[in-house]
Amino acid sequence: MARIVSALLIGLIFGSGIALSGMANPAKVLNFFDFAGTWDPSLAFVMGGALIVTAIGYAFVLRRGAPIFDRLFHLPTRRDLDVPLVAGAAVFGIGWGITGFCPGGAIPALGLGHGDAWLFVGSMIGGIAVARLTRHAMAVRTAADTA
Repeated sequence: MARIVSALLIGLIFGSGIALSGMANPAKVLNFFDFAGTWDPSLAFVMGGALIVTAIGYAFVLRRGAPIFDRLFHLPTRRDLDVPLVAGAAVFGIGWGITGFCPGGAIPALGLGHGDAWLFVGSMIGGIAVARLTRHAMAVRTAADTA
């Protein structure tokens, strides 16, 4: 129960920060990408602030032997670039540039009444499902080829 309450509180803090900073507004995000027109640098300040908070948080938390709600830290170990990583980053960037939404901004936008956010989140869930089905089909095909 403590994990669920903790996740809820963290999500509320994150969503509030996104909403208060204006990053749930796709027009504000799209203006960040419009260098030749109505460029708005506020997204860079939000990202910079997030990086500072994250760096301090990691430095503080990783001094502990283990997380509060788990036996060990689950940190990424791979450092290589592969096709799924590059393709996923490209799809993320293209979608963000077209819609002005990223997952972190779209979820709070649902609660703020942005109708386009529903379309984005639905499409995002569909994309996740297609990616998982594709990964599964490729794994099955690879297993059949090696058998």
